[in-house]
Amino acid sequence: MGRFLTLVTIMLMLAAVKPVAAAPLLLFDQGHGQRFVVGKDGPLHLSRFAAILREEGFEVRVNESPLGAESLSGVDALVISGPFAGLKNEERETILDFLSKGGRVAIMLHIPAPLADLIHGLETDFTNYVLSEQENVIDGDPRNFRVKSLAGHPLFSSLGHFSLFGGWALMNTGKDARVIASTSEKGWVDLDGDKKLTRGDAVQPFGVVVEGSRGAGRFVIFGDDAIFQNKFLDEQNSQLARNLARWLK
Repeated sequence: MGRFLTLVTIMLMLAAVKPVAAAPLLLFDQGHGQRFVVGKDGPLHLSRFAAILREEGFEVRVNESPLGAESLSGVDALVISGPFAGLKNEERETILDFLSKGGRVAIMLHIPAPLADLIHGLETDFTNYVLSEQENVIDGDPRNFRVKSLAGHPLFSSLGHFSLFGGWALMNTGKDARVIASTSEKGWVDLDGDKKLTRGDAVQPFGVVVEGSRGAGRFVIFGDDAIFQNKFLDEQNSQLARNLARWLK
């Protein structure tokens, strides 16, 4: 009788033990000529960003091959930062399908061209000129500035601004995407290429972050990849990275 009761007690204890949920899986794309990577600690690399993603509960894996259904199997979130080589059509379709089925994707631009087809497929477009600012400029370089025009969005929780270091303007082209962060009204692009603000340049608010949906999934596009590089992860950009991690989950 005593042995029976012991077995019953053990079985009840085992039944009460809840299985530990697996950490959500984040895939970091490094298969498209990326020069700034999560596995290195230099000032322009992304090791601190990866550490924040892990602190927020992600298992972070690196992909160094073409993106396909197999590489995205079991993945909850995909980050594509600073590619120099373009996506193939099949990769683009794989990413769009991943989104449609509920995945989350974060994109950071170093140069827009490698991601042009994907960006256009997400109802977003970009300028062919690097942005400059007249307000909130950092260290006298108009291409580096604080972004203070922020929409109400979880990405900007506890933030009054973040900093951008040589980015591209973004705009939504459809109802399923929207600009959520912009320059001031005095943002400008150097249309005549003389490296200074003159009458021929465009002056207006320019978007720098677009967020949107496709099917059951959501995406965010940043017009700059330096935001999350080790060198530039100050208090505000670190908080933005942490907010992004939580949004990706």
